[in-house]
Amino acid sequence: GLQETLYNEIVGRIKQTDESVPYFKNGYWYYTRYEEGREYPIYCRKEGDMNAEEQIMLNVNDYGDKHEFVSVGGLSVSPDNKYLTYGLDTVSRRMYTIYIKDLTTGEILPELINNTGAGAAWANDSRTFFYVQKEPGTLRHYKIFRHSLGTDESEDVEIYHETDETFSTYVYRSKSDQYIMIASYQTLSSEYRYLNADDPEGEFRIFSPRQRDHEYSIEHFGDKFYIVTNWEAQNFRLMETPVVNTNQENWKEVIAHRPDVMLSGVEVFTSYLVVSERKSGLRQLRIINQNSGDEHYLDFGEEAYVAYVSTNPEFDTEVLRYGYQSMTTPNSTYDYNMRTKEKTLLKQQEVVGDFDPANYETKRLYVEARDGVEVPISMVYRKGMEKNGQNPLLLYGYGSYGSTIDPYFSTSRLSLLDRGFIFVTAHIRGSQINGRQWYEDGKMFKKKNTFNDFVDCADYLVDQRYTN
Repeated sequence: GLQETLYNEIVGRIKQTDESVPYFKNGYWYYTRYEEGREYPIYCRKEGDMNAEEQIMLNVNDYGDKHEFVSVGGLSVSPDNKYLTYGLDTVSRRMYTIYIKDLTTGEILPELINNTGAGAAWANDSRTFFYVQKEPGTLRHYKIFRHSLGTDESEDVEIYHETDETFSTYVYRSKSDQYIMIASYQTLSSEYRYLNADDPEGEFRIFSPRQRDHEYSIEHFGDKFYIVTNWEAQNFRLMETPVVNTNQENWKEVIAHRPDVMLSGVEVFTSYLVVSERKSGLRQLRIINQNSGDEHYLDFGEEAYVAYVSTNPEFDTEVLRYGYQSMTTPNSTYDYNMRTKEKTLLKQQEVVGDFDPANYETKRLYVEARDGVEVPISMVYRKGMEKNGQNPLLLYGYGSYGSTIDPYFSTSRLSLLDRGFIFVTAHIRGSQINGRQWYEDGKMFKKKNTFNDFVDCADYLVDQRYTN
């Protein structure tokens, strides 16, 4: 009976008729919507402005009505806006078949590509695209192929074979639309290849050869590439290099390494750089005016939160789209004018029912572990909680592979909080919440720190009479 009650509560908070915030790319507004009583998304677009007639590119419910399981991913529209590629998995093994749809006629082309990783990267001729194939048995992404419209899968050309079984590979199109990129990666190393998207039958060039313990990622803009790299920089730094000479000896530093700040990524605009950083366990968005050199950070006003760069397909804009949430604030999408510093809330996840964020409270606390290191914890509970040692409490933690669990919002968690539970995330070592050293201190011969941190957080919560 309780299981059924909880299930109905959780499902009841989901808004069944919903729609994403539209974004503009290459002449069209793109968005996703859901209809009441239907399980799956409907992918749509409108040409020119949001008052135009809706075009349904793909209604996934059409597949959901025929299969017990459906997953669709990797939607990609050709540069001429005529064709849509998407991956379909109906067996729940993340083994996708790529379909091609003519958006002008609605026809699904007869050519199918099997055993792929869902996505495709279009060349600028709108006739050629690249995709990744999975290795039989292991399902490792290991080969990149080139496909031409109107040909059979058997005629596809193998472009790249990742022979090192510790690496996986994928292919994508740069934000600038000027390059097709092939990335190879494993836990401690990465490598990129690039090809001019105007020349799909050309040869890919290595950006910088792989080295053990060297991780990097790249973004193209104008006549240069930006590189986020841990080369001689444990917490990563930002560098740049000319498009014509990408070898490591040509890299020039843009943002230096900082021992107390982890640099996790950049979003490039014509006049601005947006740098995603992590300091004191919290994500930060740093806005740099590339013309004047002026910079500032976004202020989020909560102790513990999640902030991240959202969909920004255009270069020539002063507006950054970002996402924000906390343990008490539902997922929210904002537009931020980087010049005027004006924030506009576009959409906040609607929680059906009597949810009011003012009824809940969140805290960021620090626990001294047995070796003296301070471990951050994020906590949420319903207001009125008393530290009497009698509260039920759920403590969650994960500390492996550098994966970090940020203090995010959860509608299903409300069923615990409304019954008097305290929910706590322990940001234990092995994650990267306090930078790269936090990860290094929770693996291999230091792995025991991961478990000790979790136990010490639990002991602290009992000692401070949050629970027993």
